Amino acid sequence: MTPRTEFVYLSEADLLEAGVLDTGRCVDVCEEVFRLLADGDYLMGGSNRNSHGLGLVFPKESPFPNMPLAGPDRRFVAMPAYLGGRFDVCGNKWYGSNAANTDKGLPRSVLTLTLNDKDTGEPLSFMSANLISSARTGAVPAVASRYLARPDAEVAVVIGCGPINQACYRAIVNQLPQLKRVLCYDLFTEKAQQFADRSLATLGVAGEAVTSLPDALADGDVVTVAASRLKPLHVEDSWFKAGATVLLSGPLKADDAFWTGSTIVYDNVGLHEAYVEEAIASSDRQAYYDGVIGGPLYGLIDRGALPALRDSVDLGNVILGNRPGRTDDAQRTLFVASGMAVFDVGWGYDLYRTALEKGIGQRLTLWDQPHAG
Repeated sequence: MTPRTEFVYLSEADLLEAGVLDTGRCVDVCEEVFRLLADGDYLMGGSNRNSHGLGLVFPKESPFPNMPLAGPDRRFVAMPAYLGGRFDVCGNKWYGSNAANTDKGLPRSVLTLTLNDKDTGEPLSFMSANLISSARTGAVPAVASRYLARPDAEVAVVIGCGPINQACYRAIVNQLPQLKRVLCYDLFTEKAQQFADRSLATLGVAGEAVTSLPDALADGDVVTVAASRLKPLHVEDSWFKAGATVLLSGPLKADDAFWTGSTIVYDNVGLHEAYVEEAIASSDRQAYYDGVIGGPLYGLIDRGALPALRDSVDLGNVILGNRPGRTDDAQRTLFVASGMAVFDVGWGYDLYRTALEKGIGQRLTLWDQPHAG
């Protein structure tokens, strides 16, 4: 007889109980994932096994009255992955996003994560994923700061003071024990001030809202960027302090000298190669580049101004000691993160195991016996 199939449902409240906001633990798990990426013990979607995900792109207009139409940040994306090592599990992050959600009191994106047995395909867990995604998004640049930032870094600069950078900054602070001050820049000054106030109240790091980005960057030892995709900010090479570590979790526009004058470390070279493959297959390569975080780099690679991706460095290989990261204190280091489902699967699995150990969550039945074999 086919065994009964159950899975564990984990709500957002369940995940909080399981430790989803444990920053140090999440950073450690994400470092594990980087090691597996460098070893090649993972799979993601697409024929290249490295695709970010498959998205539904809505048309600008449609003869069908109920069909969704294109709008700011409006999309659905499926992000499947297999992660090896101690995780040894398949999963899929699924999300819908719409900038108009905030007018309804909802997050911009609503996310869920499913974990599945790698052999049978049976669900192991279905869980809320907004906090999982936020935590791992912040932990990824924090791992980079662990390996690439100068250990004597004292001043952080936050460019973009929304929820993504809140998660990034909280995790980065966890890795920089000498940090004394944060300078906060946002298109909306009140958001920058709120961020600065929160830094002091919750993390003990004095914050200041700034209106001059060049002045702030002149002091910044570590810069975390997660500004709006709809209005990417422009920076100049000359604005940055020597030896700065720049952590890109969102888009940025800059003069060519900024990119070519930085030591570039990618989150995973295979992912960026997949982005370029997809851009080439699209009807407008430049438009595709304009829509992804690494786009400015890909354009420079196409023109021969930067090394080919196959010759580039990613963080997992820096962690394993296979490739150099920071080699001197004056070197400006740029880390580029573009989002991979393996991190959601890794952090989600770790929380799922905790939930099993502590009896957290609700067991649901898929079937006592499948109706059709």
